Amino acid sequence: MTDNQSVQAYTDAWTHSIESISELLAPLPTDSWNRATECPGWSVRDVVSHVIGVESELLGDPRPIHALPRDLRHVTNEFTRYMELPVDKRRCWTPVEITSELEYTVIRRSRALRNARQQPQDLVRWPAGPLARDVPYATLLRLRAFDVWVHEQDLRRALQLPGNLDSPAAVVTRDLLISSLPKQVAKEAGAPIGSTVVFDVAGALPFRCTVRVAADGRGSVDESVEPAPDVRLSMDWQTFVRLCCGRVRPETALVAVVGDQELGSRVLAHLVSTP
Repeated sequence: MTDNQSVQAYTDAWTHSIESISELLAPLPTDSWNRATECPGWSVRDVVSHVIGVESELLGDPRPIHALPRDLRHVTNEFTRYMELPVDKRRCWTPVEITSELEYTVIRRSRALRNARQQPQDLVRWPAGPLARDVPYATLLRLRAFDVWVHEQDLRRALQLPGNLDSPAAVVTRDLLISSLPKQVAKEAGAPIGSTVVFDVAGALPFRCTVRVAADGRGSVDESVEPAPDVRLSMDWQTFVRLCCGRVRPETALVAVVGDQELGSRVLAHLVSTP
């Protein structure tokens, strides 16, 4: 795809996923809003509030003025504190208030995306508090499609309403996570020079790929499958996503590890690659 086609593809993926969240919430009973999700400390209500908060900030809305409680155990650093503030601000809101704000935010953000004049490589601000940085416009849209889809799946698992595991944003997520594997395997997990790790992922969005560690210690990924890798990690698509996004602990995830068990455990422990 050209850069402009990528921008449109990421925009379409984001639109599909955030509209799916709105559709999920429309018939939701009031008590379901308080169901826990796999995001530490966050309920269904909180995940939706987080999505609203980020999209509102991208629209240029001012950050809410709000004092966080001091007893939130999942708030452990300045980044989580930054993300928690717009979430905690909405904890006393009714479901109707939250869904109304989500719908209004989606309308405004969709209009802003349609009218955007940025070129794919123009630098824009990625709002992440202490981790904020300038990124190309296309990268920002890619990250938003990824983030919204991951949170859509957080909601679906909490509500036991599976779906959209192979949606356009799921494809964006797959490609983004695969592109992160060389760093996770070679640098974070410290896989030795010359080693190979095969990922064999089944389910709604299956793929196979091999991460190879070159003589310079850098990893690379290709779609060919090494017939005799140092370790083969087999799992389903949801498990792969949950591992990469920190939603499940490696020791409790359903993963078949064949080959070097110690290397396999290190790789699984360092798969988290959320932006």
